Amino acid sequence: MTDGKKPLKIKIKKPEGHCCFACGTENPIGLNLQFYRLGEAVCTDITLGRYHEGWQDIAHGGILSTLLDEVMSWAVMISKKTFLVTRKMEIKYVRNVFIGIPLTVSGQMVDETSAPRIQAKGEIRDNQGRLLVKGSGEFVVIPEEKLSAMPPGFKDRMASLFASSPSQPPRSTP
Repeated sequence: MTDGKKPLKIKIKKPEGHCCFACGTENPIGLNLQFYRLGEAVCTDITLGRYHEGWQDIAHGGILSTLLDEVMSWAVMISKKTFLVTRKMEIKYVRNVFIGIPLTVSGQMVDETSAPRIQAKGEIRDNQGRLLVKGSGEFVVIPEEKLSAMPPGFKDRMASLFASSPSQPPRSTP
């Protein structure tokens, strides 16, 4: 940033009691990701362990793509205050991602001109700031009339989360 200010790190609330592998609070084998907003991006920090391994000491590519899918989805959900599904993703593995290393996963919405299709991008960096994995995705907004299969309690909790989340990124601080 040219003004010397750092963006605020704002925690994002998430609903309790669902079983999503990536963000669910009720999945005993899930990642239970915690999210925060940093400028335009939605981020999560994680250190993968041996149960996330693909090859010896290297994180499984499917887990890495799950991380990117989730932060890109949350970036769109928080920005648009709507429910969505992933239509397609493209992932580029730039470097090996070793288990036991702190990672920051970030995603942000990049284009909504073809609504209900929305484009997002994401990346995974290590604790040295090196780019390890990058991706892009296309997400589709779920129309209100298609949400009838969603449990009412969950839908209400998500609507409450959307209402409490600012549409615009937080202001910077010195």
